Amino acid sequence: MNPTPHGEFELPQLRFVPVDALVPHEKHDEQRAQPLIQRMREQGVLKNPPIVSPLDAGGSRFVVLDGANRTTAARVAALPHLVVQVVDYDDESLELSTWHHALVGVEAERIRQLLDQVPGLSVSAETPLHAHALLARREAIALFDADHETLVLQGGGSLHERTELLNSVVDLYRGRARFHRVTGDTLAGARKRFPEASALVVFPSFEKAEILELATDGARLPAGITRHLIPWRALRLNVPLDRLADENRSLAEKDQWLASWLQEKVIQRRVRFYQESTVVFDE
Repeated sequence: MNPTPHGEFELPQLRFVPVDALVPHEKHDEQRAQPLIQRMREQGVLKNPPIVSPLDAGGSRFVVLDGANRTTAARVAALPHLVVQVVDYDDESLELSTWHHALVGVEAERIRQLLDQVPGLSVSAETPLHAHALLARREAIALFDADHETLVLQGGGSLHERTELLNSVVDLYRGRARFHRVTGDTLAGARKRFPEASALVVFPSFEKAEILELATDGARLPAGITRHLIPWRALRLNVPLDRLADENRSLAEKDQWLASWLQEKVIQRRVRFYQESTVVFDE
């Protein structure tokens, strides 16, 4: 990491890596990936670098913590390299939390009927308090919160089996409904932002070790469940796509160019650090 001229902050660790070295821990979101691919082509830049962490001591493979859709876009565009922000997953200030899915445009009863058809999935109605206690103890893989009913979804003995079931559950409404990511775990809370929500799918909390295990083994969580809170996240980097696509320069040469390019931005006072919570209106 390179210090700023004043030594007050350090720039995020940014580097080129082979696209083939990037290992996702979650599936990409087709609804988001396709518009992103089109936007990247139109703008001609990679706006925000994916967030990754090394999967091995040699740094030959990296788990994608945030940016599965950008990584997919790079693969679709046949880019050999991608600029990423490398972080230490053991850093205690890097937090892992969970998104829940507020469903819109589908009747809750329709999803309820489909849940009964998922092989290996047990569905039972419980009180909200008991349902959330089961999820907290990881005795449930998810909850389905609809009007006047909280369903507990259970099944799978191992992490991989539970992950497969989670994918089966999310696949039930993917394509049938839109879903919004929310942090609250009640339907009433979700409806404060999305009054039209018909149901809320509540997911469990995950541990960082589970994310690494899934990525290492080639398993994928459904898109839009894990939420990584990254300190000092690099935004609006706007790396030209032609630099990413260049196959005539080595990684070392590209990294050298990137270091010079970033240093020039620092000298021109185009780099700003925001310690406070920030709301962005031009994404």
